[in-house]
Amino acid sequence: MVQKYQSPVRVYKYPFELVMAIPVFLGSEVLNESRSADGAVHVVERSCWLRVEAPRLLRKIAGVEHVVFVQKNTLKWKERTLLIEAHNETLASRVVVNENCSYTVHPENEEWTCFEQSASLDIRSFFGFESALEKIAMKQYTASVKRGKEVIEYYLNELISQGVSHIPRWTPAPVREEDARTQAGLRDPGTPEADRPSSSPGPTPETIAPEGDKLDADYIERCLGHLTPLQESCLIQLRHWLQETHEGKIPKDEHILRFLRARDFHLDKAREMLCQSLSWRRQHRVDLLLQTWRPPALLEEFYAGGWHYQDIDGRPLYILHLGQMDTKGLMKAVGEEALLQHVLSVNEEGQKRCEGNTKQFGRPISSWTCLVDLEGLNMRHLWRPGVRALLRMIAVVEDNYPETLGRLLIVRAPRVFPVLWTLISPFINDNTRQKFLIYSGSNCQGPGGLLDYLDRDVIPDFLGGECVCNVPEGGLVPKSLYLPEEEQEHAEQPGQWADTYQSASVLRGAPHEVAVGILEGESVITWDFDILQGDAVFSLYHTRRALPLGVQEPRARAGGQLTDRGWVLGVDYSRVQAPLVCRAGDSIQGSHVARWPGVYLLQWQLLAPPGSVACSLPGVDDVLTALHSPGPKCKLLYYCEVLASEDFRGSMSSLESCTSGFSQLSAATSSSSSSQSHSSSLVSR
Repeated sequence: MVQKYQSPVRVYKYPFELVMAIPVFLGSEVLNESRSADGAVHVVERSCWLRVEAPRLLRKIAGVEHVVFVQKNTLKWKERTLLIEAHNETLASRVVVNENCSYTVHPENEEWTCFEQSASLDIRSFFGFESALEKIAMKQYTASVKRGKEVIEYYLNELISQGVSHIPRWTPAPVREEDARTQAGLRDPGTPEADRPSSSPGPTPETIAPEGDKLDADYIERCLGHLTPLQESCLIQLRHWLQETHEGKIPKDEHILRFLRARDFHLDKAREMLCQSLSWRRQHRVDLLLQTWRPPALLEEFYAGGWHYQDIDGRPLYILHLGQMDTKGLMKAVGEEALLQHVLSVNEEGQKRCEGNTKQFGRPISSWTCLVDLEGLNMRHLWRPGVRALLRMIAVVEDNYPETLGRLLIVRAPRVFPVLWTLISPFINDNTRQKFLIYSGSNCQGPGGLLDYLDRDVIPDFLGGECVCNVPEGGLVPKSLYLPEEEQEHAEQPGQWADTYQSASVLRGAPHEVAVGILEGESVITWDFDILQGDAVFSLYHTRRALPLGVQEPRARAGGQLTDRGWVLGVDYSRVQAPLVCRAGDSIQGSHVARWPGVYLLQWQLLAPPGSVACSLPGVDDVLTALHSPGPKCKLLYYCEVLASEDFRGSMSSLESCTSGFSQLSAATSSSSSSQSHSSSLVSR
C-alpha cells in the first residue's frame, strides 16, 4: 500500500528572495547545473546522503547505513518559485520514495512566501519487515518535516540578526543593442503581443490554488488546534478527496477532523465513516434540522435537558436531569422518532455553539460537556423499550457526531445506576467511555468535584451553586397526554417490542414461573413486565435444588410446577424479595444482585381475594383444577435478562478506571454488591 503525505500551506512572513538566501543544501554533491541565458532559471541536480535512523537489525539486513537521494531544484527568479523533486536511489527496487516541495509567493501578499510539501512511500518488499519499515519511515519523515521548519525559521532569524532583512528582486540583465535588434528580427510582426512589453510575471504557478482550496498551518493551529504533521496530512487528503468527489456542500474542517479523530486518523476508515454519515444527513435532511424542527410543547415541558453557559475550558455545557425524566411517558406521548429528532437537534445546536465559543474565546473548541443529574433514577428507567431507544440514540450519535462529547459528568448517581451502566456501556465505544466521570456523593463541590470542571459562578443551584438553572426539570407525563394505542404502535415500531417481550396468562392456582440458573454470585437478574389484565402478586425465590435448566438461561413454565409441593419455605427454598402486589396497568421494572449460585424463580400468582389463603408453590391438583375451570385470570408481558457477573464486575471496573473524584461511585457500589444480596422492584406507571 502506498502511504502519502501532504503538508498544509506554511506561510513565512518574509519575501521569497530572503527565504532563498538560506543555505539549505548541505552534505550533497552537484551532479548537473544549468542556467538560462538571462539567469532567470537556475536548475541544480544533486545527490544527497541521509543517515538511516532505524534499528541496527534493519540496517544490517538492508546492508546500508546511508540512503542516497537525487534531488532536482528548479528556481525561477522571474516567477519567484522554487520547485524541488526528489527520489531515492538506494534500494529503489524494493522501496520507492518520491517527494515534491514548492516555495511560492503568497497569492494575497507578495512579501510573504508559501511552502508546501508532499511525498509518497511505496514499500514493495523488504525482507518481511514491510510494516515495521513503513512505521519507522513515516515517523522519521514527519520528524524531519518538523526539523525542516525549525531550520528555516532559525536561518531567517540569523539573517535578520545580521541586518539582512531585504534582498532585491531579480531583474533581467541589460540587453546590448545588437542583441535587441536580433531578437526583434525574430519576432513575428503579425503578432500584436510581439510589440508589447511583458508586464506580467507570467502565469500563476500551479502550486497556488484558488482561494479556500487549501489549508494553511496558521489556520489549523488557530481554528482546529495542534495537529502532528501526519494528522495535518490526513485532514488535507480527506478534504481534498471530498472536494473532488462529494456532491453537495463540503463539511467544515472541524467536522472532518472529528471523524479522523474517531478513527485514530486512519484515513480509509475515517473516509468510510464520514461518507456514511454524509449519506445519512442527506437522506434525513439533517442540515435543515435547526431551521425546520420545532419540538412539541410537551417535549419542551417534560424533556429535562438544556444548555447552561460553558465549562472551565470554554466548552458549551448541556445539563440533563435524566433521573427526573419520564422516558416511558415521553415515548408514549410523542413517540420514539420525535425523541430522536430532538436529540439530533441538541447535537446540531452543540456544534453551532462550539463554533461560537471558538470565536468568543479565540481558541479551538470542538466539543461540549454534558452534566447528567441522576437524582431520581430508579427501576422505571430499566423499562426495556426505553433502554432500546437510548441505545439506538447512542448509536446514531456516535456514528454521526463523533468526538463532539468532551466529557460527561455524572452526579448524584443512585444505587441502581450500575445496573443501567452494565446494560448500556458495551454499546459505547472505548474513547467515549473514557470521558465518563462519575461522582456519587452529595457534595459535588468537594475535592475532585465540579470545581475541577466548572467555574464557581456557573455551578447550578440544584447542586449547591449560586447560578440559577433554567433547564426544565422533567417529571411524570400524565397518561391523559399519551397517544392513542394505534398511534403508539405506528410510532414505536411494535415489531421490535414483540421481539423483546413474552406474553403469559396467570390462572387461579396456576402461576406463571420463570426459572433462572445462576452459576456464580454477583450476577444480576433484571425483569421488566406490564400487567395487561387482572391483578397479580410477583415474588422472587431461590433454591439450591437441581432443576432441568440451562446455566443462566431463563426457562418458563406455566400451568405446572417447577418445584416439589413438599418443599418447605426456608428449608428447600427461600424468598429473596418480598411479594409485590401488581394491579392492571402497572409497569414493573426491577433487578436482583444474586449473592448465591443456584436457581432463582420469578413467579406471578393471581392475587387472591381478601380472606383467602394463597400457597407460594401450588400443587398439581391446583393447576389441573385451574386449567379446566373458568375463573379470573391475569395477562402480562414480561422480559427477563441475566447480566453475567463478569459483565457486571467489568462495568464496575470501567467506572473505577476514571481518574477523577467522579469515580467514587464505582468503588462504593462494587463493595456493596459483593457484600450482600439486594433486590428491588418499582411500579413505574
